[in-house]
Amino acid sequence: MAGSSGEQAADYRSILSISDEAARARALDEHLSTRSYVQGYTLSQADVDVFRQLSALPADSRLFHVTRWFRHIEALLGGPCDKGKACGPQASKGRRVQPQWSPPAGTEPCKLRLYNSLTRKKDVFIPQDGKKVTWYCCGPTVYDASHMGHARSYISFDILRRVLKDYFQYDVFYCMNITDIDDKIIRRARQNFLFEQYREQKPAATQLLEDVRAALKPFSVKLSETTDPGKRQMLERMQRMVELATEPLEEAVRASLSGEDIASRVETLLDKAEDLLSDWLDSTRGSEVTDNSIFSQLPKFWEGEFHKDMKALNVLPPDVLTRVSEYVPEIVNFVQKIVDNGYGYASNGSVYFDTLKFASSEKHSYGKLVPEAVGDQAALQEGEGDLSISADRLSEKRSPNDFALWKASKPGEPSWPCPWGKGRPGWHIECSAMAGTLLGASMDIHGGGFDLRFPHHDNELAQSEAYFENDCWVRYFLHTGHLTIAGCKMSKSLKNFVTIKDALKKHSARQLRLAFLMHSWKDTLDYSSNTMESALQYEKFMNEFFLNVKDILRAPVDITGQFEKWEDEEAELNKNFYDKRRAVHEALCDNVDTRTVMEEMRALVSQCNLYMAARKATRRRPNRALLESIAVYLTHMLKIFGAIEEESSLGFPVGGPKNNLNLEATVMPYLQVLSEFREGVRKIAREKKVPEVLQLSDALRDDILPELGVRFEDHEGLPTVVKVVDRATLLREREEKKRVEEEKRRKKEEAARRKQEQEAAKLARMKIPPSEMFLSESDKYSKFDENGLPTHDAEGQELSRGLAKRLRKLYEAQEKLHQEYLQKVQNGSLQ
Repeated sequence: MAGSSGEQAADYRSILSISDEAARARALDEHLSTRSYVQGYTLSQADVDVFRQLSALPADSRLFHVTRWFRHIEALLGGPCDKGKACGPQASKGRRVQPQWSPPAGTEPCKLRLYNSLTRKKDVFIPQDGKKVTWYCCGPTVYDASHMGHARSYISFDILRRVLKDYFQYDVFYCMNITDIDDKIIRRARQNFLFEQYREQKPAATQLLEDVRAALKPFSVKLSETTDPGKRQMLERMQRMVELATEPLEEAVRASLSGEDIASRVETLLDKAEDLLSDWLDSTRGSEVTDNSIFSQLPKFWEGEFHKDMKALNVLPPDVLTRVSEYVPEIVNFVQKIVDNGYGYASNGSVYFDTLKFASSEKHSYGKLVPEAVGDQAALQEGEGDLSISADRLSEKRSPNDFALWKASKPGEPSWPCPWGKGRPGWHIECSAMAGTLLGASMDIHGGGFDLRFPHHDNELAQSEAYFENDCWVRYFLHTGHLTIAGCKMSKSLKNFVTIKDALKKHSARQLRLAFLMHSWKDTLDYSSNTMESALQYEKFMNEFFLNVKDILRAPVDITGQFEKWEDEEAELNKNFYDKRRAVHEALCDNVDTRTVMEEMRALVSQCNLYMAARKATRRRPNRALLESIAVYLTHMLKIFGAIEEESSLGFPVGGPKNNLNLEATVMPYLQVLSEFREGVRKIAREKKVPEVLQLSDALRDDILPELGVRFEDHEGLPTVVKVVDRATLLREREEKKRVEEEKRRKKEEAARRKQEQEAAKLARMKIPPSEMFLSESDKYSKFDENGLPTHDAEGQELSRGLAKRLRKLYEAQEKLHQEYLQKVQNGSLQ
């Protein structure tokens, strides 16, 4: 109510003086109409006095203001007060008061857990800085082609990175290194340089033969000392290959053949003996290679090839990429501080990490990842590198477990100036210096292959924590599982070495990724025909679902028809949809278990397929909106996993990766018109009985359209389903269909042939009179009765009664057969 309290009291006194309640209500309404009604107004005693004179709402509905105010006071005070009784909020009976609200109990949200190699269990993932995640991944040592072992790590980490970023919405900063200074690179670069130099000198045939013989001597020693069966077999193949190429050149030299013939055989021997001569040249002249640029050309080339392979596999590039050669000053400073902190020592121009000093410190631990491997000299020496293992180098260490932070360069090795003399970085220190420079004293995630745990990652942890004087350089260590080829370790000696480029010739990047998604990222993955066949079938299964949903969505419908009434089937499918979404989320929280996710997605599609089939069987249209929601969700998940890289709102796109043209949307209107025209032509052809037109329609479907990447599916009584599919897929399907049909034809012909042979054999038996059937078996029987039945065996012994009885039955059966034959001859029924 507006106005002063004095004015209100005077007005209310005049209203209260009216004895008739109806008249009093009308006067009150007129009074209120000149006032503003304020919701939540604090009641005065005058308000209470006048309204408790009203026993109930006025009967006249036109008294709007009184009615509204009466209800307001009734809600606040619990109803009209009796005369003489206290009236106010404290007297409320609680009617029409908003009840107390209680929040739902809810369920505990699922937390992401990752398998942490530091604890060897799944730990709840808690980034150090809110949603920001710092991640360092060990990159490749670039001296040769990237292989499927590389793909195992980098596709797996790409999937994990995408899931953390796009599903769990973390802000991921991803750093990866390129190792372009390493013993393997140095040796390979020298060998390539020396061999190319040797080849350019065009050695004479006699000189080449002499050099090959010289190279075979140390090679033979190496072969005799090799105990590994696979490596020994590879070396023996190499030796045999060189010997086979040497013999023709020796014969040509002895026979003094033309220069052209000799030159051709020289080239052949150079090709076959490249590895042999490269190793020999490196051992004899490697120390003469001093130009640092020679050691940078090889890794630069192979780094470029690596990036091409990663792009082809749809692996996201890192946010920042570091190269060892670009961080040498930072590495030198990093090593110096470790020395200053008391955990490193210089020896003969090299610097080593003091593992005993570090391990004895109360605030540090050595061998966090694989403590049981500490002291494994074979693993430690492999980590140091072939060029770094010698008696001199081993004697420089205080302890056999110590490892090189900085290596004094020997002749024929690249070098950089530093406080300890010219040298080069150790393998382990590079990651520590580069990751420490960019990510600081503690990162959230460090990733690498399973085989890097010891000594590489254990040494990384030790030297980094020695530098930062902490015990938490890495919070979560993730290691991808091994990759085997058809159950065997990948090895050039076993001839099962598969490069990424070779793998992509057989299967698409999506198919390879699906194979990885169908296995746990931390377990061993076997790359085999069975593994890839499973991935191919999964891709086909999902693609067919997407194509079927697209066909349903293309059916014309008015705007209101998009929203259809749900029946029990839709409610059940929708429940299953949300159950599967929850299961997918729980699986991703459980160490990003994509294997379970893929199975849940497959099960969801199976349920959709059953729903669509049931609707099709009853000639009812499936619910468009529900199927579209499911298909969009599945597409979204596949995009998160990197299995769909192109822009696509639904399903696998057609037209190749990153094709700006939406091929399906462009051609579908034309295909739809063609499909409807074809259906009309087929209908007329059936009515008019023109089989030639039907054959042409089938040829269009089976032969012409697949060449264009189009599939027509005819269903009895239903419109033709039109699908735009990858051309190569359709051609494979067509070939498989032809193969199956050819196999059926072959089996049918084989069955007919066998039947014909059986009938011919039966006819031949039928022709034999029963009296002659045993006479030819002189090796079994020596005497016969007048009917041709045997009476004595080959030795002249009379047949037993049992045998004679069995022969009698055979005789009688033949008698029936022969009689049947004679009947057919008489009837002329034999062809």
